Amino acid sequence: MNASPKVAELISLLGDASRATILTSLMDGRFHTASELALAAGITPQTASFHLGKMVAGKLVTVEKHGRYRYYQLADHEIAQSLEMLLTLSKPAEVRSLRQSSQMKALREARTCYDHLAGKLGVRLTESMLDHGYLEKGQTEFTVTPEGERFFADFGLDLPALRKQRRSFSRICLDWSERQHHLAGTLGHAVVARFFELNWIKRPPSGRAIIVTEQGKAGLEAHFGISDL
Repeated sequence: MNASPKVAELISLLGDASRATILTSLMDGRFHTASELALAAGITPQTASFHLGKMVAGKLVTVEKHGRYRYYQLADHEIAQSLEMLLTLSKPAEVRSLRQSSQMKALREARTCYDHLAGKLGVRLTESMLDHGYLEKGQTEFTVTPEGERFFADFGLDLPALRKQRRSFSRICLDWSERQHHLAGTLGHAVVARFFELNWIKRPPSGRAIIVTEQGKAGLEAHFGISDL
């Protein structure tokens, strides 16, 4: 994959603080209205719509119209990957309030990175799968071991179907807050989707941070040896 043009476009658009906030808000992988994104960026809905129009034109963001509303989402996982890389290189955001401090702490603990698990939980989960021998670490991707094939099948994942998708299967992603690697790609997405299905994790009303449920705490300890969440 040659992501250079997209990275260049991202860098250009990230030069504006409001657009940068909008893009990072879209890193949760969900659709959002201009009003929701305006609230996150601290700007008017009209200004947000202007910025979103530029990002749609630049093919960084897609838009769908349903009734009177337009819903925006990051264009694809490659945009999210480029954004995550740029976040890794950037300085940490300056914390100006207790609310912002709480939000940053929650993001560092557990969040979605477009369509896979990130933050401390994402890193610990990946380390657990490596320690249990389910994965082996390569240069750019993790390899699923025979033991891992059995584990993921028992966990309800269809690995042959995941491998047929037209994107990376088990990409190694650098976590911007932990500065360590976590599992991405179709396998990473399938794992987090399964966690949602099992009610191990849930989303708050807004934001990218996720909440580990009591069921999740029990399941993560039983299946992955992860405790003290």
